[in-house]
Amino acid sequence: MKKTLPLLLLLIGFSAMAQSKNELLEHYQAYYDEMRLQGDITGVIGALTHLNVLAPSQERRDTLSFIYMNNGQHLQALNTIGIEKDDADSDLAVQVKAVCLKALNQPKRALEQFEVLFKRDPSAYLAYELADLKIQTGDNAGASTNIEYGIANAQDDMKYAFYERQQPYEVHLKSAFYHLKGLLTFNMDRNNIDAAIATIDEALKLDPNFNLASLSKQALESRKEKPEGGN
Repeated sequence: MKKTLPLLLLLIGFSAMAQSKNELLEHYQAYYDEMRLQGDITGVIGALTHLNVLAPSQERRDTLSFIYMNNGQHLQALNTIGIEKDDADSDLAVQVKAVCLKALNQPKRALEQFEVLFKRDPSAYLAYELADLKIQTGDNAGASTNIEYGIANAQDDMKYAFYERQQPYEVHLKSAFYHLKGLLTFNMDRNNIDAAIATIDEALKLDPNFNLASLSKQALESRKEKPEGGN
């Protein structure tokens, strides 16, 4: 009897702990559902964090990182899931890494993640991100391939958002590709300004109010009037 009593107390303790954990899980799941219903992002993040501590899962971690990303908390998103390339990552995790690394001005690391996404499910949108990042990192040949793919596969209803103005705006995705192509043309041959301007004009034909393309054209025209090294 003396030997049985401590074992019985231990089993009761484990049972109480399990019951307490289940109650906490139910509480934070209900709290998470309510915060989602109210649109309270801070509450959603808090609830998911508690749920992941109580019952860790990769799905919850990916979801938490995605919410951080959508809330503009890119560093927190990456702290949640890491930055390394991992073939076992879900599509959601790779997307979060790609977007957040790009936002944090890490083009080479972001490029790795966008390449993974493109291999899994190619699209004109991903081709644009790849082309943009490859121009930034000096891979002109790779950027050219992605641009031609994008121009060929961009549909009329596809839009891309730009944020260089106070008020964000959208342009046709194909127009965005022509703008990139113009910049790439100049990068590859700085003496061929006319060809670069002509390509950007293609972008402006599709979207006359494409502010960034207009700014790029003005910059190129200024270079043409006053060549580099000129007085």
